[in-house]
Amino acid sequence: MSSSATVESENWISLENGERKLSSSSLLLRKRSSDPAVNVVVSRFDRFRIIIEFLVNFRQVVLGTKLCVLIPAIPLAILAQYHHFSRECIFALSLLGLAPLAERVSFLTEQIAYFTGPTVGGLLNATCGNATELIIAMFALRQRKTHVLKYSLLGSILSNLLLVLGTSLLCGGLANLGKEQRFDKKQADINTLLLLLGLLCHVLPLVCKHGIQPADYSAESVLWLSRGSAIFMLLAYLVYLIFQLRSHRQTYQTEEEDDEEEEICEERAVIGFWSAFIWLIIMTISIALLSEYIVGTIEAASDTWGISVSFISLILLPIVGNAAEHAGSIIFALKNKLDLSLGVALGSGAQISMFVVPICVIVAWIMGIHMDLDFHLLETVCLAFSILVTTFSLQDGTSHYMKGVVLCLSYAVISTCFFFHKIPASPTEASLGGNSF
Repeated sequence: MSSSATVESENWISLENGERKLSSSSLLLRKRSSDPAVNVVVSRFDRFRIIIEFLVNFRQVVLGTKLCVLIPAIPLAILAQYHHFSRECIFALSLLGLAPLAERVSFLTEQIAYFTGPTVGGLLNATCGNATELIIAMFALRQRKTHVLKYSLLGSILSNLLLVLGTSLLCGGLANLGKEQRFDKKQADINTLLLLLGLLCHVLPLVCKHGIQPADYSAESVLWLSRGSAIFMLLAYLVYLIFQLRSHRQTYQTEEEDDEEEEICEERAVIGFWSAFIWLIIMTISIALLSEYIVGTIEAASDTWGISVSFISLILLPIVGNAAEHAGSIIFALKNKLDLSLGVALGSGAQISMFVVPICVIVAWIMGIHMDLDFHLLETVCLAFSILVTTFSLQDGTSHYMKGVVLCLSYAVISTCFFFHKIPASPTEASLGGNSF
């Protein structure tokens, strides 16, 4: 008993001595921190640390992509606008500058997803994944150029379904000729169902406007039908997010996605949360600035280059805006990870159809602009064909390069059609809102 008591007393004495040492060391640090010379050294160290951290983040965010060679186009576009260069020059520089910005926004949302988790990260990707198209749409609405708005949104859907997916299947099939390429149909089925629902919401206003006697309908009823359909589309997309990210997450999680998540878990964010958030704000502001230049100069570029506004809005703008999705989808297909490739291409197309389009209709409603879901006959037929040919291509759960060839050639035919398709783009018609399309 006496020996145990002696040991306990020695332990208490050692603990007390340790606490005294800690307290004395903290007092010593406080005394040192009161020294002006030490404060100067500490402040300089903090200053260098901030500079080093900024340089590291700058290297990861700005120089961490092969598209960084196009970043000088951003300040050149701003200078061209400030010094009143030709409007087609401003348009070209702004269009080139959008490609790296769109890719970097995708990178920054992935970095933030490391800290927020998959659910919030999925919602963030739904909001920011198509930030370029959404910002261009908002500026087109503000300038009441709904013809540019509708063509850019339609072009984004067609680009994802035919060009991005078609190129991915083509490259993946050629790179894996000796392997059987298979994918899980569940993810493709739910996205194609959403696309078909969106197509229904586009067809009904078209039928009401052009397939019914004028005495039986009015432009106001078509407008309210479009607004009601937009609300239902947003509701369907919200349920889709809950379905895929929460209630049926395990059902739609394939082995490839499990391997990808294991790789992601082993990785860590290369920049901090607040750094990524601040850079995301900077990139979004830059996209907004260039988008305003593009919308304001698109007619001048069309007149100078002899290219129709429909072709620029439907083909050129979506290719630039979907640069990140295009590159990512092809990389996954080359690695024979078709589930991830389909998730990128079809998921982005469903986002545009069921999220960005109805958001634009509701924002136009708030702004007092008459924008409906009638994309006119030719445009709606191209959308319907694209959804149907994509659905038939993915119905058996297998893939080969021939399917990619068909999708790419379908996109080439539609591009050729709109290259020769002229629409009026005068300021008078553009100011009429949705009826000018």
